[in-house]
Amino acid sequence: MGIDPHVGLLAGWGLPATAAGAREFGLRVVDAAAGRVGVVKPQVAFFERYGSAGYTALEDVLAAARSAGLLIIADGKRGDIGTTVEAYGEAWLTPGWPLEADALTVVAYQGLGSLEPVISQADSTGKGLFVLTATSNPEAESTQRAVRADGRSLAAGIVADIRDRDSQSLGVVIGATVEPGAYGIAPSDLTGLPVLSPGFGVQGAALADAARLFGPAYALTLANVSRSVLGAGPDGLVAAIMSAKGELGE
Repeated sequence: MGIDPHVGLLAGWGLPATAAGAREFGLRVVDAAAGRVGVVKPQVAFFERYGSAGYTALEDVLAAARSAGLLIIADGKRGDIGTTVEAYGEAWLTPGWPLEADALTVVAYQGLGSLEPVISQADSTGKGLFVLTATSNPEAESTQRAVRADGRSLAAGIVADIRDRDSQSLGVVIGATVEPGAYGIAPSDLTGLPVLSPGFGVQGAALADAARLFGPAYALTLANVSRSVLGAGPDGLVAAIMSAKGELGE
C-alpha cells in the first residue's frame, strides 16, 4: 500500500498541501491499512517537499505504521558511493532512529558494489533493500535494456549481481507493466528473490494478473497499489483496499 500524499490526492481528500496535510493523509492511510495489508510504502518525496516539517510529518507516519505492526518500505531511491551511501543507510535502516524503515529502495547505476556499505548495514540489522531493476516508466527502458560489457542488459545484470552475492537483504523492483523477458530476465531468475512491483492500478497492470505476470516469483512478490486505492478518498479507502485484496484472491 503506497502512502503518496501528492497535491492532487490531498485536494481530493480535503486536506491542505502542507506538511500537516501530508501527515494527516499518512496517518489515515496507516489506520486503514492496519490489519488489512502487510506493508506500506511511503513515497519520501511527497514529504520531503515540505522541508524539515515534512520530515517531521513522515517520522510521525513511520512511527504510527510501526505501532500498527506494518512493515515499512521507504521509497527513497537512494544511491551513491562510499560514506554517502553509508549515511543513507544509517538514516533509513538504523533501529530506533527517527526515519527507521524495514527496507529502502535504492539505485545501483554506479554498480551494485557501490551499495556495499548499505548492503552490509542491511545484513547486520535484518533490514532490506529493493534495487531498481526494470521499472514501469517508459523513459527507463532504453537505459535498463542497454547491454553491459558482460553481454547482459543492465536490468538482467543487476539480477545476476544480486544472485552472486551472499546476502539475504536484497530484492528487486520490477514494474508490473514490464515484460521481464524483453530485458533478458527469465522468470526463474527471479525465483527466491523478493520483488517489489509497482505499476498496478492507474499505470495499467491488473492485480488479478499478478500471479500470471510473475509466475514462480509470485510467492515473494509485493504487488504495490497507490493511486488506484488512495483515489477512493478517506471514506472509501477501506473498501478500496478490500476490493484490491479481492482481486489478488485474498
